[in-house]
Amino acid sequence: MTYQVLARKWRPRTFSELIGQEHVLRALINALDKQRMHHAFLFTGTRGVGKTTIARILAKSLNCESGITSTPCGTCSACREIDEGRFVDLIEVDAASRTKVEDTRDLLENVQYTPTRGRYKVYLVDEVHMLSNHSFNALLKTLEEPPPHVKFLLATTDPQRLPVTILSRCLQFNLKRLSRDMIRQHLAFILGKENIPADDAAVALIARAADGSMRDALSLLDQAIAYGGGALNEADVKTMLGAIDHACIVDLLNGLASGNAGAILQCVERLAEQAPDYAGVLAELLSMLHRVALVQAVPQAASDDWDDHNALTTLADALSPEDVQLYYQIGAIGRRDLPLAPDPRSGFEMVLLRMLAFRPEMSDQVEVNLSGMSKSTLRNRPVQSGARAVVTTSAVAGDDEWETIVSQLGIEGLVRELAVNCILKERTNESVHLMLDAAHVHLRSDKLVQRLEEALQRYLGAPIVLSVDTGSQHASTPEQLATQRARERQRQAEQAIESDLNVRALQDAFGAQIIPNSVHPVE
Repeated sequence: MTYQVLARKWRPRTFSELIGQEHVLRALINALDKQRMHHAFLFTGTRGVGKTTIARILAKSLNCESGITSTPCGTCSACREIDEGRFVDLIEVDAASRTKVEDTRDLLENVQYTPTRGRYKVYLVDEVHMLSNHSFNALLKTLEEPPPHVKFLLATTDPQRLPVTILSRCLQFNLKRLSRDMIRQHLAFILGKENIPADDAAVALIARAADGSMRDALSLLDQAIAYGGGALNEADVKTMLGAIDHACIVDLLNGLASGNAGAILQCVERLAEQAPDYAGVLAELLSMLHRVALVQAVPQAASDDWDDHNALTTLADALSPEDVQLYYQIGAIGRRDLPLAPDPRSGFEMVLLRMLAFRPEMSDQVEVNLSGMSKSTLRNRPVQSGARAVVTTSAVAGDDEWETIVSQLGIEGLVRELAVNCILKERTNESVHLMLDAAHVHLRSDKLVQRLEEALQRYLGAPIVLSVDTGSQHASTPEQLATQRARERQRQAEQAIESDLNVRALQDAFGAQIIPNSVHPVE
């Protein structure tokens, strides 16, 4: 007997056999059961998710000799002929090979004639988006007002290319990509029925490679069975698919975590022996970084079905969340730019070395205690291509008692502007005397002084009298202190950039320059 490929042998013949697409099946089954059938249906979705299969089952449901039903018998002559592709009243058209307007007119010449065998004449037009504009125009009128014995079933992977006039005349059903778990379970079911031994890991690899398409999964399964001599094992399937050794990806991330450039380059050398697609390797790396980030953010999101569950948990502990996010961004940009590299391997290596060069590093924390005020730390953060440095320092030396009070008053707007441009001249249990900078004399109004006095009374918990004079100052106002700190942060940020070893390495290797005014301290 001639061998029948699995994709054809196991093609669903009833709605109950379909995997996924419950949102589509529910609408179709209800319409069939209630005899409320539209005359034109459009099924959209990526390849291998069931568009044509659903259309054929719908054609059987309309023409089954037992009547219009959502559960065609599958045994009558109409059902059997549709399954075998020889039902005279099911006209299947590949629009990709019949794009001319003459083809469409020829197709529609017989629309007005009643069906030869069945209850309905069904036109199944696959890849309908390939029709020309003239063909769509020729189809339009018939699609809008077809004879009562005609149904149109259209399928496409690219609905955006269909004219709005066509879309508006059809019931549109968007089929979803199938999940890996759905595909894996269905493949395991078929392998059991076919009595073919298989490793769970091998089936999972095929489900992943199928990328949401059941047809692709079954084609790969056929190929894997032939490659493995009637059995599936993980090693054979990896070789057949050209899959990257997962251990290499884990080793690369471990090398990044430890900052070991030598170990990373050794991993690349091992990968090179497999003649890999380096864009695919980067995609695998990004996929693992994504799962690591999930484990770090939501530990319970880790799935026991992940074959690298233990490795992910270890990496989640070894890498900081900042590391993971930075590596992911560098990897994504590197994958985009990979075609610009002199050769794929060197481009891949540069992406990894860039991850090392710009990984976040924490300097020793420095505590500063000035005038008995609160402590703060000086911290270096990632120095990235945007040349941004994060530098946090304590207040510069000076009379900062008034600054501390102002920060706790909870005032805003012009009242705060008045406060931050004053110095504390004198303070007693009954009064507070401020000196306003002469450049801001316009802020000295009775209303603003009164509101500042009320804020001070709330803060001190006692009635006090506030007086504000204008004159020369021998100390720094809170506004001046803030300006001095900003200048100091800017100086330290520029110094951090200039002294950073990674930046110096880029300058030496590539002649890189620090763009003036591009260094900004970040709070």
